[in-house]
Amino acid sequence: MTHPFESRLSRRALLRAGGVALAASAVGGGSTGAAPLPAPRGAAPGDPAAGSLVEVELVAKQRFQRILAEPAGPSPLITYAERFPGPVIRMRKGQRLRATLVNELEEHTSIHWHGIRLPNAEDGVPFLTQPATKPGERHVYEFTPPDSGSFFFHPHCNTVELLGRGLAGALIVEEEGGPKFDADLVCMIKDWILDKTGAFGAFTSDRGASRAGTFGGVSTVNGLIEPVIDVPANGDVRARFYNVDSSRVIDLKVEGADAWIIAVDGNPLPPRPLDGWPMGPAMRVDVVFRAPREAGRTIRLLNVYSAEPKPLAVFRAAGPTLPNKRFAPRALPAADIPKPDLRNAQVIPMAFSATAVAQVFDEALLTTLPYADSLCLSQKTFWAINQQSWPEGGHERLPPPITTLELGRSYVFELANLTPHLHPIHIHGYTFSVLSSDQRKVVPHHADTVLLEPKERLRVAIKADNPGDWMFHCHIIEHQDTGMMGYIRVA
Repeated sequence: MTHPFESRLSRRALLRAGGVALAASAVGGGSTGAAPLPAPRGAAPGDPAAGSLVEVELVAKQRFQRILAEPAGPSPLITYAERFPGPVIRMRKGQRLRATLVNELEEHTSIHWHGIRLPNAEDGVPFLTQPATKPGERHVYEFTPPDSGSFFFHPHCNTVELLGRGLAGALIVEEEGGPKFDADLVCMIKDWILDKTGAFGAFTSDRGASRAGTFGGVSTVNGLIEPVIDVPANGDVRARFYNVDSSRVIDLKVEGADAWIIAVDGNPLPPRPLDGWPMGPAMRVDVVFRAPREAGRTIRLLNVYSAEPKPLAVFRAAGPTLPNKRFAPRALPAADIPKPDLRNAQVIPMAFSATAVAQVFDEALLTTLPYADSLCLSQKTFWAINQQSWPEGGHERLPPPITTLELGRSYVFELANLTPHLHPIHIHGYTFSVLSSDQRKVVPHHADTVLLEPKERLRVAIKADNPGDWMFHCHIIEHQDTGMMGYIRVA
C-alpha cells in the first residue's frame, strides 16, 4: 500500500500534518503495510495556532508488529508508540517539549534525548542524571531544544536489548526561513536479529561484543523490508536518514538521482554530494534529491558499505509532475552552536582501547542489586577509555569522571582509536566541531556522534558551556555495555 501525492505539498501543509502523512507514506510500501505514526497532542507544530508547548506521552511496552512476511509471525517489539518507528515528534524551534514516559516494561528504563543540547537533569541517564523509572512509574521530561535538526530518543539502560527490539523515536525541530521541500521523509534504518519464525535471537555475544558487534540479518527502513516510498513526481525531497541500528555501519547511495547532504546529525552542512559518508550507529544525515519527473518511475536507496550493495528501499514518483525547474540544492540556515576558542583550547587525549584482560563481574554482587537483570552492566569488560572501563557496578556504582572541564573554557578532544574496529563516538549534551584527522581529509562540520576509524586520531572541539555530568561513549551498544563508556564533568 502506497499513498500517491495528488498535489504539491506546501510547507504549511507539511507542518500541519506533523509529518504523519509523509511518515505513513514512507512506511506504507512493501507487502505488510503500515499505520500512520502518532503526533503530539494539540495544534500541529508550525501552525500559527500552535502554542509554545508540545506535549506527548510515550508508553514503553511490548507490542507485536510484523517484520517478516508470512508464514513468520509478528515479532515482539518494544516501542514508545503503536508501531516502529514512532512517534515522530515535530516541533518549531523555540517551542518547549513536555514528554511523559510511562513505563509498562518489566524493568526500569529512561529516555535519552540524543543530540539535544539540553539541561543535564533532562538527559535521561539512570543514576547519573535521574533516578531510574521503575515498572509502573512515570517520568516527565521538559526542555526547549535550542537547535533545529533531526534528533532521536532511546533508552539508556539495557540498551542492547531494548533498542534491539525497536525502542526509539524521532524528534524533529523545524528550522525557520529555510528552503522549501515538496516532501519531508523520516527514514529509520535498522537491522533486526530475527529467526524465520519472527522471534528475536541473541542481541549480544562475547564474540560480537569484543569485535565489531552482533549484526542482525533483516535490513529495514521504517520497519519494512525494501519498502516502496511514494514521493511527488519532479519534487524536491528531503529525506532524514537515521541509523538506529546497534552495530551496523551504513554508507548510503541514492541510485538514479543526484542526492546532496544538507545536514549531519541535524546540523546544517553546505550542500555536498552524497558520496562516501559512512554512518555509524546513532548518526544521521539529511539528504535532498529530485524525484523522477514521470509517475511510476523509481530510484533506489542502497547501503554500499559492503562488498555487495544492499538494497534498502525504493522511491517511486507519484502524482502530477510538479513544475520545478533545474535542481539546485540550497543550504539550510546556519546553526547557532557555541564556537570554541581553538587558539586557547586545552587538548585532552581520549584513547579508545581494548582492556588488557577481560574483567568478569562478581555474580554475587549482581544478585544483591535491585533490577539486577536489567542494570546497565555486563558480566564481561572488553573495552576502555583512557584505560578506564565502565564500570563493575553499572550505573549504580559510578566511577570518577574521565576528565573535569572548567565551565566556559574551550577544549579539543584528541580521539585516538587504538583498536582494529570502528567506533562511533557520542558525547551527550554537546554538539562538537569536527576538526581534523591524521588519516583522512575531514569535512569540517558539527556533529554529536563521529565515526572513528581503526588506528585513527581525530580531533573534535567544544566550548564547555553546559554544566553537568555528560556521558561519553561508543554507540556500538555492545562496546558501550562492555566498557567503552564514561562521563565528563563540566563544572
